[in-house]
Amino acid sequence: MRPPDFWSQNDPAANTIAAALSPLGLVYGASVAWKHRFASPYRARAAVVCIGNLTVGGTGKTPLTIAVARALAEQGVPVACLARGYGRRSAFPMLVDANLHDAGMVGDEALLLAQSAPTVVARDRAEGARLAVAHGARAIVMDDGHQNFALAKDLSLVAVDGEAAFGNGRIIPAGPLRESVAQGLRRADALVVMGAGDPALPRFAGPILRARLAGERRFDGRRVTAFAGIGRPAKFFDSLRAAGAEIVQCHSYGDHHVYSESEIAALRNAAKRADSILVTTEKDFVRLSPAQREGVDMLPVRAVFDDASAFAQLIDSLLAKSPGGSAAL
Repeated sequence: MRPPDFWSQNDPAANTIAAALSPLGLVYGASVAWKHRFASPYRARAAVVCIGNLTVGGTGKTPLTIAVARALAEQGVPVACLARGYGRRSAFPMLVDANLHDAGMVGDEALLLAQSAPTVVARDRAEGARLAVAHGARAIVMDDGHQNFALAKDLSLVAVDGEAAFGNGRIIPAGPLRESVAQGLRRADALVVMGAGDPALPRFAGPILRARLAGERRFDGRRVTAFAGIGRPAKFFDSLRAAGAEIVQCHSYGDHHVYSESEIAALRNAAKRADSILVTTEKDFVRLSPAQREGVDMLPVRAVFDDASAFAQLIDSLLAKSPGGSAAL
């Protein structure tokens, strides 16, 4: 799905559409509040960190999840990642095996997470947590789930896009928000502002960290035809430029787009005509079949914190006081 233009525009036509849809947004936001109020979350026998956001679309949650999982592993904590497995064919909880599973079976984010830590996919997060613990996890890092209340959380980090922020400030379908900003921030222990920008964060007194997505400078001076099917393709194109690429063509698709053979063939032809190499995101790359990957390069990115010591303190606070996993840790 590609976000509607009116979610980020401020003109009479966009405001009219958003206003007409606002009653539906209020119902959606109220449903999240209702679920939170009446939830009976499962308390896992492990510390649970949730990397969430307040909006639809990419804010860098998966790279943040990987950064937190790696930080815990470096402290000697047996850690597992937990993801829903968006778009996967199977319904039951499963431990991801990158040698056996593809994106259709476990989801693209899960394949990326599994490169850094054992990863479980489960629509029911409580069942997923039980499976992770059964495989030895003493800390679970959940990719997405700030609006999911099936699993009790010991630390909730909310990612905010520094540039896009909260769009037009309205709730789905009137805008990109999954719930009101104030409602979502009340459940956050810390915020991570991703990239440049200074979004308004009303009444939030907790820690605010800054991070950015950094890629290796492996495309210095190379002519690149870039394509991406993620929440915000423009962020990937910016990362490619920062990695030294000379982008001659950009092709954007909806988030989690599944590429057809004809689309990949057309992209290869476009790159050849432009005397360029074909480059995509890690997340798109894992969705491609082995045959589709031929002649396609990717840009690995990682979350880099501006203040590494503040991030370390956040991890230390989890290790010191986590009510769910203190005994196990």
